[in-house]
Amino acid sequence: MSFDIRPATWTTFEAVMGEKGGCGGCWCMLWRRTAKEMETGKGEGNRQAMKDLFDTGDVPGLVAMNGDDAVGWIQIAPRSAFPRLASSRILKPVDAQAVWSVSCFFIDKTYRRQGLSLQLLNAATDWARSKGASIVEGYPIDTPREKYPSVYAWTGFLETYRRAGFSEVARRSETRPIMRKQV
Repeated sequence: MSFDIRPATWTTFEAVMGEKGGCGGCWCMLWRRTAKEMETGKGEGNRQAMKDLFDTGDVPGLVAMNGDDAVGWIQIAPRSAFPRLASSRILKPVDAQAVWSVSCFFIDKTYRRQGLSLQLLNAATDWARSKGASIVEGYPIDTPREKYPSVYAWTGFLETYRRAGFSEVARRSETRPIMRKQV
């Protein structure tokens, strides 16, 4: 199945996230906020923080459209947009190179397991290159399980990154590689 993947607007982003704001009121703000801000902002606070980002004219990611329906999301921005990555002992920067980070995916449950995450990742890589990126980095899950709870798979899966041409550059945890692609 092929999707129309384009820069997100607040309207299309909000449609993908649904009433719950993605995974439990996150609104895709986990890496953009401190742990305290994230927890106290769960739900409406995180929603407003992301809306404020869109209101500045920033485009924090891409959406996949199936006709008029927004069915998938990928967040991508320069790593500096995600300060919490810098404080993560597992996902902290590998080096000082300027990279763009893929911080999360969210796919409507009806469209999972259809290759949409790969299409989103490829489109995000192309989009980042068009914005001046030379390296795109991601933080997928590497699990031996065939089925993995979607609530914990929001950073994507290792095999998706491999299929998109990414290579592992670091691994500080058995299940969390850091993947990169030169673009």
